[in-house]
Amino acid sequence: MTSTATSSGLIGDAVRERFPILGRRGFPVYLDNAATTQKPREVLDSLVGYYETVNSNVGRGYYGLAMASTEQYEQAREVVRRFLGAEEADEIVFTASTTAATNLLADTLGRATVGPGDQVVVTGLEHNSNLLPWRRLCDDTGAELVVAPVGADGRVEPSAFAAVLGPRVRIVAIGHVSNVLGTVNPVRELAALAHRHGARVVVDGAQAVAHRPVDVRELGADFYTFSAHKVYGPMGTGVLYGRRELLEQLGPYQVGGGTVKGVRHDSPVQYVPVPARLEAGTPNVAGAAGLAAALEFVAGLGWDSVRAHDEALVGQAVAELAAIPGVRIVGDPGAEPSGIVSLAVDGIHPYDVGGHLDRRGIAVRCGVHCASTLLDDLGLLGTVRLSFAVYTTEAELDAVRRALAEVEPGEWTASHPDTRFL
Repeated sequence: MTSTATSSGLIGDAVRERFPILGRRGFPVYLDNAATTQKPREVLDSLVGYYETVNSNVGRGYYGLAMASTEQYEQAREVVRRFLGAEEADEIVFTASTTAATNLLADTLGRATVGPGDQVVVTGLEHNSNLLPWRRLCDDTGAELVVAPVGADGRVEPSAFAAVLGPRVRIVAIGHVSNVLGTVNPVRELAALAHRHGARVVVDGAQAVAHRPVDVRELGADFYTFSAHKVYGPMGTGVLYGRRELLEQLGPYQVGGGTVKGVRHDSPVQYVPVPARLEAGTPNVAGAAGLAAALEFVAGLGWDSVRAHDEALVGQAVAELAAIPGVRIVGDPGAEPSGIVSLAVDGIHPYDVGGHLDRRGIAVRCGVHCASTLLDDLGLLGTVRLSFAVYTTEAELDAVRRALAEVEPGEWTASHPDTRFL
């Protein structure tokens, strides 16, 4: 694809006009994109356009409007297939979020696969949404939850990962990119190790899809999950990719309209094939359309441009912020830049840092980022996380640098030095 990056590698100024919210008076320097991204005009238009032109339930009505809605829904599935490099569109299941997709797998794949004495392996980098469903599965089935350790540099080394894989490992859950540190896990290597033990590999791609091309077959992922709102799409829509032969082994996660061929009170229920079997009820059709628009927006920018943009921003942030006395960069975000830089300020509670930045019109995430287990392993109360998008600019990072140079201890540091949440 043709690069749209400038000579500095940044594309932020060139794309900002496509995001209406960024032009709103008083809108902050927004650096919480790992939590949710803003939406370009193309996505907003797709949401409104769906409701203005074809709003109707899918797969239910034998009339023109319903068939047009169904066609748009299935077109969105095909866009996702191409984006992930999946073999078939039917390998794409729409869900409400990454979290919903992971719970679906834990309650279907997990309960059909995992029993007493079996093992489920996660990495020490996982977000709670790729940890808690598997922990609950283990608690309910008598299986063992095994954690692959994180090194001092914030990485999961293949050798350390291989060392925890036992003869009864059934499922391995891996975050593609850490939501705290921006660490990129070597998914292909880890998946190959897991497959040698016959385990199924589930990859949480929530933080990856906005920053790097994903080819699920090249990665060796049996299942791959992500959320639309992390990649410039709407909230309330997620994706579960699964290899067709594995999806077909899953029973329905929820049952109801759209999941059956026919029902009688006195005979076995006949469920439809995947993906419909896993999409009970009325789906978020507008959300799927918005996701398709978002993925096409990102693809249109070109991955070379996105990569150069991330490299320039992360490089600038690491170099300039680490030069401020007392500021420590956590992990090694410059190794494979993925739009995340986490930092700690010596002697100052992360909430005081976040509040200081907020008062200067800068929105960041501070705390444990739904990954307290990782922060415990790193010996940190929390971090201040800067997370970038394609509309982030050098000027915004300059504002952060100036503000951090003036940060001082506040109420959290003085009265609640060990308190954490979020």
